Amino acid sequence: MPVDGGRVSARLGELGLALPPVAAPVADYVPAVRTGDLVFTSGQLPFVDGRLPATGSVGAEDAAVSPEDAAAYARTATLNALAAVHDLVGIDNVVQVVKVVGFVASAAGFGGQPAVVNGASELLGEVFGDAGAHARSAVGVAELPLGSPVEVELIVRVA
Repeated sequence: MPVDGGRVSARLGELGLALPPVAAPVADYVPAVRTGDLVFTSGQLPFVDGRLPATGSVGAEDAAVSPEDAAAYARTATLNALAAVHDLVGIDNVVQVVKVVGFVASAAGFGGQPAVVNGASELLGEVFGDAGAHARSAVGVAELPLGSPVEVELIVRVA
């Protein structure tokens, strides 16, 4: 039985959000693993219907992806991470978001990774309220798998 009687599922519905099917791994790993009361997700890309909505780096004037669009993609990647959690333990069993790690494919000189990863953090606050407050890293990288502009991984505590 869900910890909170389905509150998280209901909140997703109130926000007009649905968890997508879990994205198929692009290499040799599983989408999420539980150890004790923690679930760790693999890095999730912003797949929508099996495709990336954009590819390329973020932040330069001539960059392929704007920081604002990248923040929206971070939100999508976070929904995909939540789907991996749901598939493993059920989303309503999450009692706390512990940590978010966001990777941003960054153009040279771009330092706006925290604003991009806010797309993930803000979604978690909307969905989980106070239980969505988390520790976080926002990391700029040269390239991400499949040319994705962002990648997000989560650690959550479950009942």
